[in-house]
Parts: sequence; structure tokens; C-alpha cells
Amino acid sequence: MANTIPNRQVICDTLLELAKDDRDIMVLASDSRGSAAMAPFAKAYPDQFVEVGIAEQNIVGISAGLAHSGKKPFVTSPACFLSMRSIEQIKVDVAYSATNVKLVGISGGVSYGALGMSHHSVQDLAVSRAIPGLSVILPADRHETKRMTEALVKHEGGAYIRIGRNPVEDVYESDDYEFVIGKAVTLREGGDLTIIAAGETVRIALDAHEALKEAGVSCRVINMHTIKPLDEEAVVKTAAETGHIITVEEHSIHGGLGAAVAEVVVQHKPVPMRILGIPDEPAIAGKSAEVFEHYGISAGNIKKIALDLLGR
Repeated sequence: MANTIPNRQVICDTLLELAKDDRDIMVLASDSRGSAAMAPFAKAYPDQFVEVGIAEQNIVGISAGLAHSGKKPFVTSPACFLSMRSIEQIKVDVAYSATNVKLVGISGGVSYGALGMSHHSVQDLAVSRAIPGLSVILPADRHETKRMTEALVKHEGGAYIRIGRNPVEDVYESDDYEFVIGKAVTLREGGDLTIIAAGETVRIALDAHEALKEAGVSCRVINMHTIKPLDEEAVVKTAAETGHIITVEEHSIHGGLGAAVAEVVVQHKPVPMRILGIPDEPAIAGKSAEVFEHYGISAGNIKKIALDLLGR
């Protein structure tokens, strides 16, 4: 049965449960409690919820002040605005001021597909991972989102989290596993090449694994849920063991997951590599699946890239 629970709802459900015993957990919204699925939290804990309105720069500053007061604020705002309109406040109020703020960019990537470039957030990873001390995380499915949220409540320090809008097919069978910020997860073993993915493209990477298996290719799949701090050890290890790497991301090919992996590969273990993502152009408008298909972010195209990379 297909999953019908979006990751944004999972974050709300998890915070609702944790807030029973932790009154320092707070949620802030920028007129986004509905789109962030945070209405139940606002109703259950009105004293731990702050509605700022459409003022993304202010919401970051307010959350930093709350963090300085000992609170654990979770900011929920559309990723396209949070990562661009508020970037100076994120740099200064969160990172430079070393505040314990969790920035949850909702409807990230091309989730707002039909609304076009103004609402796409395919530069957010490039910007956020360049800010000192800011963790950058993309959960792959609802199970990982739950474990990530639990880890973030305990984690001291700023973080930018990007989630999509719609339910995504499960990657994990359950949430019965340990989630560690900065530690990649090998989902499938293989020796011919490695696919490294993050967020919603992890499911596509797993489908590509099956397609390549039918073609006689032994393909490793790594879920790099944390873009920063990147699990460099995992990247170097897989480069040495499989000799070829393909990265897949719902982001510009500049500055995101592919760039982060390439920076490690070129300095420590150079191997043939391909970066699959959104090219250097305004992404087309359309449903997420249509945008993905247009740019070849699909199991079939990954298979073609892999066979070409292997010279088969």
C-alpha cells in the first residue's frame, strides 16, 4: 500500500509527542501552519507556538532570541523563502550567534512545481551548506523524518532541514533504526559503482539499483541524508571500493550534494563521477514527477548514465 503520510505531518506528530515532556520545544510559522501541517501542534500547545505571519526574516530572528532564552525552536516556512529571503538572518542570527535553531524548509525542491522558479528551492543546499556551523539535512521518507526530528530535538546547534510537500514512497520498512546526523546509510551493497542520493531521490536510487541489477551491474546505494557535515569517510570508502559514483539530487547541479561529494572525491580518491540534478536553467513548471522526468531524474536514466560510465 502506498504511503499517504507526508514528511511534514510526521514532523508535527513527532514534536507533538516529544513536547509532552519537553516544554522548551517551540514551533514558529510564517503564515504556514497549514502547509507545514502544524495546526495540531498550535492547537495542543498554544503557549509553545508562535505565528509570525509572512515575515521570513523576522521569524529567524525571533527563533534565535527564543534559543538564547533556552528554548528549542523549530521554524517551519516554505523552503524557497526561508533559504533565500532569510539567508542573512540565518548567517548572522543562527550561525554566527551559535543559536540552537532548527530551520525546516517545507515544500522544498520542486514541490511547488506548477508555480515555477519563484517557488522552487533548488539552490538552498548550495547556500546553506556554505554557512559555517549549520547542519544541512534531507530525510528520505517518513520513517527517517521521525528519527531525524527526534535527533534534532537532542542536537545542540543550528540546522537547515528540507522536506517535500507530498507523501513519498517508503525507503525504510520501519523507524526501528538509529539515525545519526552526519552518518550516511548504505541501503544496498554493490561493487561496480555507487549511487549517492538524498531526500526524495533516494527512492529513485533504489529503483535504479533494481534496474541495474537486471542488467548485471552490482550497484551500491548510499543515503546521504546529511549534506553537511558530509560523511567523508563513507564517500572515500565507496570511491575506493566501487570506482564509480553517480549522485542524484532534487537541486541544481551546482553546489549541492554532487558538488559536496565531488569536493571529497577529487581531493582524496579521484574516480569517474556523474552529477544528476537540475541543470543551470530555471526549472520547468509542472508536477514534481513531470519535472523529474523532464530532467532525467529517473531510474531509467540513471541506468543509462551508469552503463555509459562503466563503458557498457
